[in-house]
Amino acid sequence: MTEHNLTGKVALIQGGSRGIGAAIVKRLAAQGATVAFTYVSSDAKARELQDSVIAEGGKALAIKADSADAEAILHAVSSTVETFGRIDILVNNAGVLAMAPLDEFKLEDFDRTLAVNVRSVFIATQAAARHMGEGGRVINIGSTNAERMPFAGGAPYAMSKSALVGLTKGLARDLGPKGITVNNVQPGPVDTDMNPATSDFADSLIGLMASGRYGRVEEIASFVAYLAGPEAGYITGASLTIDGGFSA
Repeated sequence: MTEHNLTGKVALIQGGSRGIGAAIVKRLAAQGATVAFTYVSSDAKARELQDSVIAEGGKALAIKADSADAEAILHAVSSTVETFGRIDILVNNAGVLAMAPLDEFKLEDFDRTLAVNVRSVFIATQAAARHMGEGGRVINIGSTNAERMPFAGGAPYAMSKSALVGLTKGLARDLGPKGITVNNVQPGPVDTDMNPATSDFADSLIGLMASGRYGRVEEIASFVAYLAGPEAGYITGASLTIDGGFSA
């Protein structure tokens, strides 16, 4: 049974309606947190997740917000505070992956990659930290591709996730005096709708991994939940890899 060590905490998850984000929403709620989460396109899926948390006795709020839009991010933060009173935990999970040969990569895809994968993290952290106090947690979801990019076509994505390493270190210095920790979780290949564990692409990646398998969303969520909890108060500024030995 999951320990309710987040009871009384309020969490906002950027990009929480599916995949890793949805697993994080469920895990934090199971450990007692009140959860708000953003989504972009699937109203039905977001509503289903919100209602499932409420049906289990928790509190949840789905907020439609494109993480490429600064005003939408600020609205998500303010809506969370207006509804639940504060923010204790921010999980920056929103991300996009655009891949193409270098000579075909579109500049608009490059710009959106930076906007969602990097700029949104800064905007959300800057806004949410104003409502956090001692014991606050900021958890960024990066990628093992910050350390290893073993195939062509993903340079901008790898760059964006590498940028989170430096951003996390800097934000940890900025927010440390307030008692807020900032960390970066770097998943490897994880079984989701966008990157299923059964495909030709997956087969090519599994051969690079020490574990010989894709990760499960629940495994990433449990790692995030640990960092969000009281036992992780001495971890900050860290980029922590959970990739089945992909980068080993």
